[in-house]
Amino acid sequence: MADNKKQEKDFTKEVDALIPEADSIVKSGKLQDGLDKLFALEKQTRNAADLASTTRLVKAAVQHCYDAKDYPLLNSTVSVLSKKHGQLKAAVQAIVELSIVWLPEIKEKAGVERWLELVETLRSVTEGKIFLETPRARVTLLLSHYHENLSVSGKSKDPKESLETASELLSDLQVETYSSMERREKTEFILEQMRLLIAVARQKDAKAGKKEGKESIGGGEAEWIKARVGGRKVNEEFLKEKDNEDLKLKYYDLMIQHALHHDSYLDVAKYYYKVWETPSIKEDTTDKGKAALEHIVYYIVLAPHNNEQSDMLHHLYIDPALSKLELHHNLVKCFVTTELMRWPGIVSIYGEFLRKTPVFSSEKRWEDLHTRVIEHNIRVVAQYYTRITLPRLTSLLDLTAKQTEQILARLVVSGTVWAKIDRPAGIVNFRSKRGAEEIMNDWSSDMQKLLGLVEKAWMGVNAAQAAQSRVTS
Repeated sequence: MADNKKQEKDFTKEVDALIPEADSIVKSGKLQDGLDKLFALEKQTRNAADLASTTRLVKAAVQHCYDAKDYPLLNSTVSVLSKKHGQLKAAVQAIVELSIVWLPEIKEKAGVERWLELVETLRSVTEGKIFLETPRARVTLLLSHYHENLSVSGKSKDPKESLETASELLSDLQVETYSSMERREKTEFILEQMRLLIAVARQKDAKAGKKEGKESIGGGEAEWIKARVGGRKVNEEFLKEKDNEDLKLKYYDLMIQHALHHDSYLDVAKYYYKVWETPSIKEDTTDKGKAALEHIVYYIVLAPHNNEQSDMLHHLYIDPALSKLELHHNLVKCFVTTELMRWPGIVSIYGEFLRKTPVFSSEKRWEDLHTRVIEHNIRVVAQYYTRITLPRLTSLLDLTAKQTEQILARLVVSGTVWAKIDRPAGIVNFRSKRGAEEIMNDWSSDMQKLLGLVEKAWMGVNAAQAAQSRVTS
């Protein structure tokens, strides 16, 4: 197929004469005879590379089939005209685009079976053709939604298989490489791919009895990975545009679901922060904006401590918007203040409220919060104590000796604190032994300070002596 061939002849007059004639033949009940006349002239216009005339003829042919409600002939005509030798690309594109317009009406009036036949015909015609990649993607999206609806409505013999089919159909489309598709439509396709992948992943996880947050190659882990890869194809700068707020919210909702599956609390907090930054959400201080800010608080305190988490926590604490949420502001204050937090006190002040939220209704997240409080307390103790007895540390943390050792060991391995436990003596040392180089550096620094003070004193003495000599003279 090519449109680069130079037009050899103009068949406009012949087409103008033939189309009304073919119309009258078709209306008289001789559909095939009318189509044959159109096909005969179409061959001539196609060989002469008369694009305008060829397009008019092929559109007229498929229109007659559609008007006659002869759907098998419509499918056959679309397929035959598209596959003719030397067929012009624009003519094929015109046939496909015209047929797509009829799909909703065919589904409503002729039934799903006829609709599926035309959808499969269009998918067959557009397969492997770059100039038809966008129409193919649109038809495939319709077919994918059909299979998804089958799984939801219960009309499918195997709902799980229907959902997987819907996801596979869309996942086969590499829309990010399509140059003919608009950026917004392309983003919508990617988000649909991600949504269906996550739905299939949850379905497989449930079937495999997969525990939430557990790392595994089994279950739906492959789909979770594909969803994350799909998320990287979305341009976040494009989502910041005002007209794309709906896409932005949908994208971050999907990313939050992915991050929660892997218990990546810091990522969840960052995604909620992106949602909260959206103008329409931030202005809604009583509903969506408030909910987004609350979730940022919940997940930032649940996130393991590191530089990024600490920086985000402190920036959130000084944000004026947070001060309007007194309980949440005080919770964040507990984590930014270098003071011990006793777990029984946290439970008595915040427990009743937090346990009613969807976030902390999960027993695992409640335990994770307890762990973050303990880790905070260990960091505080490490700042104020060089050495501390294990029983004293255990009492400060409200834990058993075994639990204290386990959490302390984990923090040491992660590099959060430096500590060494002397079990026979029952002492925890929070200061590492200083090396010779470090000692020499400190000594050198002290000597420079000392020499600076001596020089300052010497200059002061000289100044006093000079002043006294002037007085006596």
